[in-house]
Amino acid sequence: MSVTQNTKLGIWLMVLTTMIFAVQDGLSRHLAGSYNVWMVVMLRYWFFAAFVMVLVSRMPGGLRAAVGSRMPKVQVLRGLLLALEICVMVLGFVALGLVESHAVFATYPLLIAALSGPILGESVGWRRWLAIGVGFVGVVVILQPGFGVFRVEALIPLAAALMFALYGLLTRYVAREDAAMVSFFWTGITGAVVMTAVGIWHWEPMRGPDIGWMALLCCTAALSHWCLIRAYEVAEASAIQPLAYLQLPFATMIGLFVFGESLRVNVAIGAGIVVAAGVFTLWRQHVKSRRQV
Repeated sequence: MSVTQNTKLGIWLMVLTTMIFAVQDGLSRHLAGSYNVWMVVMLRYWFFAAFVMVLVSRMPGGLRAAVGSRMPKVQVLRGLLLALEICVMVLGFVALGLVESHAVFATYPLLIAALSGPILGESVGWRRWLAIGVGFVGVVVILQPGFGVFRVEALIPLAAALMFALYGLLTRYVAREDAAMVSFFWTGITGAVVMTAVGIWHWEPMRGPDIGWMALLCCTAALSHWCLIRAYEVAEASAIQPLAYLQLPFATMIGLFVFGESLRVNVAIGAGIVVAAGVFTLWRQHVKSRRQV
């Protein structure tokens, strides 16, 4: 079934998606500050897996089609990477805060560009390599090594960015053989299985109000992915992908006004450099794709 292209709707859906992701990160930061991260992410994945099952059951071919991956081992690796990345990033929120965690995490498109050659065999031109180098200068500005304020915790979101970049590259790799809904199914189910195997051993009873926050976190997890899927259905990825960076200012506002975090000048400048470099790499990828058509 074909879907009518509507770039304006896709843009608004992507903006909404980034807002929900930012709220989701704020909820995760709050809950992980009081409860074990493994349990919080496990509960989130339970709801996500249920959402995936409902969504898949309504697609042509149903569950049988979704299970039928031609690259099951790579799909499992993708699901494992994303689950671990979420856990690591939530730990970063608790240790470093939303503002600085997202400033460092914004490097993931640069990591994707840098690793696309050795992993996918794609060519990366000198302009994108220059942008990658500039982007990591921005990371150095954020981290300020050698100025007496560098914290080891800053490496947590950097590790999460690397894992998310690998997840993104593997997603592009399996897309050569598997449909998007197949990858979506394996992502949710693999994550739920992995997180249950770990999180069930860290079960803690939740207090009344936090049960509500946990329920809201689960709902935002499902809603954000639904919006993201719809955005990519109605608009070209090249038109809306740069908008993913809006999660950085949205998360920053939540960090500043909800959690009382501060925004250091070097973090603002470094994040600006990273985002500019990232948007440039996305634009160059778009230009290259157009030339190949």
